[in-house]
Amino acid sequence: MSVPSLSPLRRAVALFALAFGGFGIGVTEFATMGLLPDIASDLIPGFDQEPDRMIAQAGMLITAYALGVVVGAPTFAVLAARVSQTRLVFWLLGLFIVGTVASACMPSFGSLALFRFIAALPHGAYFGVASLLAARIMGPGNQGRGIALALSGLTIANVVGVPLATWMGQLFGWRAAYALVALIFATTLLLSFAALPRYPGNPERSPMRELSALRNPRIWVMIAVGSVGFGGFFAVYSYIAEVTTRETGFAPTTVPWVLACLGIGMTIGNVLGGWATDRSPRRTVTWGFGAFIATLVLYTQFAWHPVGLFVCVFMLGVTSSLLIPSIQSRLVRISDEAALLGAAINHAAFNIGNSLGAWLGGVVIAAGLGYLAPGWVGVVLAALGLSLVLLSNAVERRDKAKGLNTVGIAVVE
Repeated sequence: MSVPSLSPLRRAVALFALAFGGFGIGVTEFATMGLLPDIASDLIPGFDQEPDRMIAQAGMLITAYALGVVVGAPTFAVLAARVSQTRLVFWLLGLFIVGTVASACMPSFGSLALFRFIAALPHGAYFGVASLLAARIMGPGNQGRGIALALSGLTIANVVGVPLATWMGQLFGWRAAYALVALIFATTLLLSFAALPRYPGNPERSPMRELSALRNPRIWVMIAVGSVGFGGFFAVYSYIAEVTTRETGFAPTTVPWVLACLGIGMTIGNVLGGWATDRSPRRTVTWGFGAFIATLVLYTQFAWHPVGLFVCVFMLGVTSSLLIPSIQSRLVRISDEAALLGAAINHAAFNIGNSLGAWLGGVVIAAGLGYLAPGWVGVVLAALGLSLVLLSNAVERRDKAKGLNTVGIAVVE
C-alpha cells in the first residue's frame, strides 16, 4: 500500500508523536526505579527498620509492570490483527492515560501494584505498532531506523524525562511523577490524532493467522534472547538509586543525574543500533552482547567509586540500547506477515527480562550480598543471552547450507 502524501510538517509531527509516546513509556517505566525508596517509605510499613528487605519488596512494582507488558503485548497484537494501526495507537494511548492516572491515586502498595500492571498492558503493542508506522512513514529500507526512531523517545526519556520525574517525585511526592506521565500521554494522543496518516486495517488478517507465526521455533529462541539476556540490564537498573546513595555515598539528589547519564548512553546506543541493524542484525546483536557483558563486569568492580559509577552507567546505556533494534528487527523479519506480533512480542521478551532481573537482583540484595551484587546477576543473564544468540546463528548457518527456507531471518553478513 502506498504511503499517503504528507506535508513535511505533518510527517515531522507524526514521527515526533510516535517517539513522544515512547518518551512517556520510558518515564513511567524507569522513573519507578528511581523512586523505589520514596514509594517504599510511603506505602510499606517497617521501611526504616529493614530498608534492604523493603526495597526488595518494593521491586515487585517493577515486576508487576513487566508482567503487564508480557501479558498485554501479544494479546493486543493478536486481537488487533485487523485493526487500523493508526486507530490502535489511539486506543493504546487512552489506556495508558487511564492506568497512569489511577496509579497516581492509589492509597496502598497492593492497589498501586495492580494499576502498574494495568498501565503496562499497552506498552509492548504501542512500541510494536509505533515501529511499524514509523518505518511506513519513512519509506522502504528503513526498518532498523524506524524501530530506532520509535525507541528514541524511550532512550531520551532517560536523559530528560526520568531525571525530571525523579526530581519531581523527591520534591513533591512520587505521585507527582505519575501525574507528569499522564500529561505526556494526553499530549501524545492529541498530536497523534492531528498528524498520523489514517492507514486502513487489513480484513484478511485474523487472530489465528497472527498466532501461527509462533510455530516458528526461531521466534522462541529470540524471545529467550530478549527475556534472559536483557534481564542483566534490569538487574542493575532496578536498584541504581540505592547504589548511588548507599554504595557510592551520593545524596539522593544525585540520582537524577545518574539516570540522565544512563539515558545519554541509551540514546547514543539506540542510534548506533538502528544504523548497525540495517547493515548486519546478526553481527550487531552478537558483538553487542559481548560489549554488554564486559560493561557489567566493570560495573561490579568500579561502580562504588563516584567517577566509576557515572562511567559504568553511561556504558551500560550504550551497550544495552545497541541490542534493542537488532533483536526487534530480527523478530519482525522472522515473524514474516505477523509483523505487529513480532514487534510487540519483542517488548514482552524484554519485560520478562525486566521482571526476572528485578526479582533476582532483589534476591541477592535481600541475602545481604550488597547493592553491587545484581551486577553479577546481570553478567550471568547476559552470558546466557549471548549463548542463545550463538545457537541461533549456528542454526541459521546450518539451514542456509542445507538450502532450507530462511525467510524472515534476514541473514546479512
